[in-house]
Amino acid sequence: MRERVDYSAEMRRHNSPAVRIFFLGLGTLFLGLGVAGVFLPVLPTTPFILLSAGCYARASPRFYNWLMNHPVFGPTVREWRQHRAIPYRTKLWAITLMSLTLATSIVFFVRPLWLKAALALFGVGLAVWLYRVPSRDRPAR
Repeated sequence: MRERVDYSAEMRRHNSPAVRIFFLGLGTLFLGLGVAGVFLPVLPTTPFILLSAGCYARASPRFYNWLMNHPVFGPTVREWRQHRAIPYRTKLWAITLMSLTLATSIVFFVRPLWLKAALALFGVGLAVWLYRVPSRDRPAR
């Protein structure tokens, strides 16, 4: 089991209690969306977890440390915070699920041709951007 680390030194806690409460609520909302994204392929998990960490870093040492030490979400957040990288497997999984979701929407649910094209372009653009985000654990070719 991994030893708990105190990440409080990384925080930039806001001075205003009202703003801290706002960030705490927003961080919890993003965390909920990220957890829902684990089960719903329409919602991306990683960006919401990263947003949650950013909000908690402005609001609460307790919640920020909990998220940074979390066995499932912590490694992805730490990788992003320390190296601005996303694990390779996470990236491929996100691109695959996003592609399947968008393809299903385009084929079965969207009628106007211009909207199908816009969704396809958006998906390709997002996939290319995500693929270009560095991964330190990418296998050698």
